[in-house]
Amino acid sequence: MVLQPCSRPCQDKAAPDQVFPSACQAWISGVRAGSVPSCGSHVKASCRWIAFSAEAAGVLGIVPLECEDGGKRTISQLCCHSDVVTDFDFSPFDQLLLATGSADETVKVWRLPEAGQDIPGGAGLTLGPGGAVVDALQFHPTADAVLASAAGKRVTVWDLGQQQPLTVLDSHGDQLQSLTWKRDGRLLGTSCKDKKLRIFDPRAGPAASQSVPGHDNNKDSRLLWMGSSDCLISVGFSQMREREVKLWDTRRLNGAMLTLALDTSPGVTIPLYDADTGLLVLAGKGENLLYCFEVAPTQPALTQVTQCRTEGSTRGLAAVPRLALDVMACEVLRALQLTDTAIVPISYLVPRKSVQEFHEDLFPDCTGMLPATDAQGWWAGDSQQVGRVSLHPARRPTETFTSPIIAGTGPTDTDTGHIDTGHTDTDQSEASGYSSPSSLASPGSAATSLSASIGPSSGFASSPSQKSLQSILGPSSRFRHAQGRVLHRDLHLTNLRGLSLTTPGESDGFCANQQRVALPLLSAGGQITVLELSKPGRLPDVAVPTVQNGTAVADLTWDPFNPRRLAVAGEDARIRLWRIPEGGLQETLQEPEAVLQGHTEKIYSIRFHPTASDLLVSSSYDMTVRIWELSAGREVLCLQGHTDQIFSMAWSPDGKKLATVSKDGRIRLYEPRRSSQPQQEGPGPEGGRGARLVWVCGGDYLLVSGFDSRSERKILLYRAQALPEGPLSVLGLDVAPSTLLPFYDEDTSVVFLTGKGDTRVFLYEVTPEPPYFLECNSFTSNEPHKGFVFLPKTACEVREVEFARALRLGQSTLEPVAFHVPRVKKEYFQDDLFPPTRVWWEPALGAGAWLDGQDGQQRRASLR
Repeated sequence: MVLQPCSRPCQDKAAPDQVFPSACQAWISGVRAGSVPSCGSHVKASCRWIAFSAEAAGVLGIVPLECEDGGKRTISQLCCHSDVVTDFDFSPFDQLLLATGSADETVKVWRLPEAGQDIPGGAGLTLGPGGAVVDALQFHPTADAVLASAAGKRVTVWDLGQQQPLTVLDSHGDQLQSLTWKRDGRLLGTSCKDKKLRIFDPRAGPAASQSVPGHDNNKDSRLLWMGSSDCLISVGFSQMREREVKLWDTRRLNGAMLTLALDTSPGVTIPLYDADTGLLVLAGKGENLLYCFEVAPTQPALTQVTQCRTEGSTRGLAAVPRLALDVMACEVLRALQLTDTAIVPISYLVPRKSVQEFHEDLFPDCTGMLPATDAQGWWAGDSQQVGRVSLHPARRPTETFTSPIIAGTGPTDTDTGHIDTGHTDTDQSEASGYSSPSSLASPGSAATSLSASIGPSSGFASSPSQKSLQSILGPSSRFRHAQGRVLHRDLHLTNLRGLSLTTPGESDGFCANQQRVALPLLSAGGQITVLELSKPGRLPDVAVPTVQNGTAVADLTWDPFNPRRLAVAGEDARIRLWRIPEGGLQETLQEPEAVLQGHTEKIYSIRFHPTASDLLVSSSYDMTVRIWELSAGREVLCLQGHTDQIFSMAWSPDGKKLATVSKDGRIRLYEPRRSSQPQQEGPGPEGGRGARLVWVCGGDYLLVSGFDSRSERKILLYRAQALPEGPLSVLGLDVAPSTLLPFYDEDTSVVFLTGKGDTRVFLYEVTPEPPYFLECNSFTSNEPHKGFVFLPKTACEVREVEFARALRLGQSTLEPVAFHVPRVKKEYFQDDLFPPTRVWWEPALGAGAWLDGQDGQQRRASLR
């Protein structure tokens, strides 16, 4: 199934001929969303209304799903409770029936009006208080007037008609986090803070019929039943705080069928599952990326279909009922993203040549809106199923259902009412996303304190103390709030033409130093353009002078001690050294300064020595690693011992040792001056798709990025003197095809990880003690980058608390990206972030001295 997600307006600007959104699919602006740390999804939709968490305590925003009166939508307030609304749900049958739960420990049921009528002044019925904050609500999928509510450690199944509990399920060891009905209405599943998933048959008894350990972290988890099947989906966090998705089969509930690690973002995952298409949409709270997977439980498999990047960060997520989709536009799924200032509809479309016909293969009959039974019938054992109806516009049912549990629209509870703000969204197609002064202001009647129910960032309504929360989550990085931003376009290099974007995976793709950048070109002869960073702007349309390497470029790097010397490895097994004139290239260079020959096959990568001048190391398909003395133009050492392709190599910071990782799944450590054979070996990443390594923590540890056997990208940490013992820690990041390229900043111990074609840069502070990886804010870009290379520390603007700067290569642009830490008093030098840095641009000794066994240490200088 090929899907094209579209939102209007959207960041990636889907082409107009792919999607024609009607006015009702435009943004609903003027929203002021609340930020209640509850287990709810914060936005829900029926075929008639959208409800969302508003900024004021105890208040929901109410807005029609469809546009009326010439495209205008009025946003109203429903003042529900005396404390924050934690969760709410629409009836699957009566499209005007809304249940709400709150931190005031009550559940209320409301009948929303028909179009043009007033919002009700009070609830139709009230249940409770029940002695605990209501955490989750869900209507029964087959029986009218049956509602399950989770509060504290108990699930109560209510008969709304009688306003009495049918049963109470209390087998939980800690606070409930989610509940879910099986679509046939027979079973109910829960997830809990005690890290267990439980299955109940409420009519058989109050005890759980099955339970299983779920996710290893007690941070917010969610459970969804996959329609009427025996399978479930759960989302949560691993012990290493990775976000993960698991598939379960209740017929073999002794462990997950499949576990997929998403990433290490801290935002709680909100899942949406559509049983008719088998599509799973995932969004993280506080993030702007939506994943879409196709779920195949029989294999089992989770296949990523697409990603959708939105302009605003997610506060909540909901699915529009299937009967409200635009089937003639081949819309198979529509999600509603709640942001701070808008509700953004995101349509998932299957491209078809004809949009004038109804496509039966895309839209089989779906579950209808007439209940199969009522509460007493279901409790007595009636398990009839809801009838299925056609989605064909000409054959859709016209009858509607009105639940008898609330007689008429007269209020029975007058403690809170509604205030219609009168705000209308008059131009959704051009909505800016900013709230207007008239939107959802806090009413005086609902002016209650949030402090009683706001929990920690993990999303629990009843929170432990800050101290105990810290003990649960473990240590945090001082760089956890680091921010990356693309600098002003006046500093960009644009109109880059003919770039070669297919350099081998072992290469970073391009290289830069503090003065200039070298970029391979696609044209024949291995041409390289060299651009001065001091001369940003648009390049001319005419050809610019280049370096004529004579053969395709495999890797290239600048000499750290001579900013004008460029080393280029070619596919002809030769290394050419080029000297760039002062001030940059004025004419094409055709003759290299020197050519190094010795390898018998194509070269993978080249690296300069970190402390000794005129020393270069290279690896090749001939499975050797060779060290060259550039002043003499000769090979001085040849390292053996590899049995397969060498993915990466790295000098230790003191220049004494060299580490390699190869396709044979081994990491090797050499002391080149002592032996041509490895000093020690250890197990590397399982996957054979690519790997990188870098020295960290003062040269005592090695960080390796690679893949596991399921193609998940991982980072591994090793003690350099104990490689045979295996990794100290392994952290899964995500599933993507490109190898993660690590850059380690030795001054801050922060590692940056991204791959060619990625849109995200992961940041972690690496420590020599558990948990070893402390997560920091990630940097995301709107478009995939073709390369991401870091500049020397001296390029940073220390006065802006900038601790790293990189160059991001796009399709035709080169953009500087600055990483900084927010600080209030920037006028002071931040000595905790900027220790004396190594003077990397001055060699500690020459090549001859190093080869004779001497070692040197570079001095350090203050960045003040």
